[in-house]
Amino acid sequence: MQARPETVQSRKAAEVIETFKLQQRGKVLVTGRSVGKKIAAGPVRVIKSAEFINQFKDGEVLVTDKTDPDWDPIMKQAAAIVTNRGRRTCHAAIVSRELGVPAIVGTEHGPELLTDGQMVTVSCAEGDTGFVYDGKLPFDVSRTSLKPLGDPHTKVMMNVGNPEEAFSLSFIPNDGVGLACEEFIITTYIKAHPLALLDCCSGAGGTPAPLRLDAATRAQLDALTAGCVDKPQFFLDKLAQGVAMIAAAFYPKDVILRLSDFKTNEYANLIGGRAYEPIEENPMIGFRGASRYYHPRYQAGFALECKAVKKVREEMGLTNLKLMIPFCRKVEEGRRVQAEMAKHGLRRGENGLELYVMCEIPSNVILADEFADIFDGFSIGSNDLTQLTLGVDRDSEIVAPIFDERNAAVKKLIAQVIVVCRQRGPKIGICGEAPRDYPELAQFLVEQGINSISLNPDTVLKRTMAILEKEREVGAAP
Repeated sequence: MQARPETVQSRKAAEVIETFKLQQRGKVLVTGRSVGKKIAAGPVRVIKSAEFINQFKDGEVLVTDKTDPDWDPIMKQAAAIVTNRGRRTCHAAIVSRELGVPAIVGTEHGPELLTDGQMVTVSCAEGDTGFVYDGKLPFDVSRTSLKPLGDPHTKVMMNVGNPEEAFSLSFIPNDGVGLACEEFIITTYIKAHPLALLDCCSGAGGTPAPLRLDAATRAQLDALTAGCVDKPQFFLDKLAQGVAMIAAAFYPKDVILRLSDFKTNEYANLIGGRAYEPIEENPMIGFRGASRYYHPRYQAGFALECKAVKKVREEMGLTNLKLMIPFCRKVEEGRRVQAEMAKHGLRRGENGLELYVMCEIPSNVILADEFADIFDGFSIGSNDLTQLTLGVDRDSEIVAPIFDERNAAVKKLIAQVIVVCRQRGPKIGICGEAPRDYPELAQFLVEQGINSISLNPDTVLKRTMAILEKEREVGAAP
């Protein structure tokens, strides 16, 4: 047999920008913040909580209070997404952009005003405000060819989370993957907390499994891993397979994998997770990222992540895979995480392994010189950096108007860390939502001399044009 990627349709789609426009407006049922620029129609399906997601059918409009990683499997089946809560950087917004699904967030009363089976049209093509209209309204889709785009000096990379889409996305003009996330792989293909899988075999953390996992949970885990005697190996193999699909799709271009960055409430929602996760008042700034990796509460789980990555790089030969540490508050944390990784055969510089740090906390900027001593690159996470600079909960629709990555304080921090990296040598990129939403911010980053901008697939072509325009304006590569 012979097998090869299908390229004709993929390349055709990659060279075109689609513009959506309603032919007529109708009765407005709900409004909120629009995510994306598309229009879609379909029957409403109100899902009150994750335990009812099995009721969702392909092509329906998902209407709910808010989403988290548990909802990822049905979000990719939705014609559109409507949530009560959230803003541009909430889970629903981030995932819908990656999937290319129109979404409206922060509607406040969506589930109360929309009913199951009701036919609606969801329009995100009319500016910052998104509209849910009664009935199926006609709309036009115009397509503009962008061939050839040109080759900007600033690298244009992509944010990719879903392995199933990696090969088709690889045909969009790109310089690799600036952000590959583990979270989608874990929630979609693994579904279980790593410590729960370990406990089924050995009693992770020194506590016998019966004291942590009830019979119902153990039955769920047994069903999930049917035919797999070694349950931790199930986690390792599934994670390695998903990561490898992304790395292989873009090989030999760089693929930067961010290690797990679930918050405690998100980890708790995995099968068996509640037995291992503390209850935190504000998980967004709690036990997440780097602080988990070396902590006794999660060390064993992080070991499985490291072994999966080692399998991808060494057994599968995908050495284009780089690793990124999220939410690293202190330089010492960076050293401790690297020491933990070394225990499992992942050493910076060995076999070409490069380690990046997410630059998403003001301390990462203030101590950029010190972080540059132990990392090969920085990737600016503009969502969290804005949240922590302005002191604004990025998921709160009430204070949403205050959250703005274009704020002078945020831009000053971004410019400051770029200067340090240009002087010291580490690569510096950005993988947050800001350049996707604001072309002027993408152009600002080019002016500052950033090495790369990583974007969601739906905006790569448009922002590449803006980057080329800015580079022509400044007259030379920064």
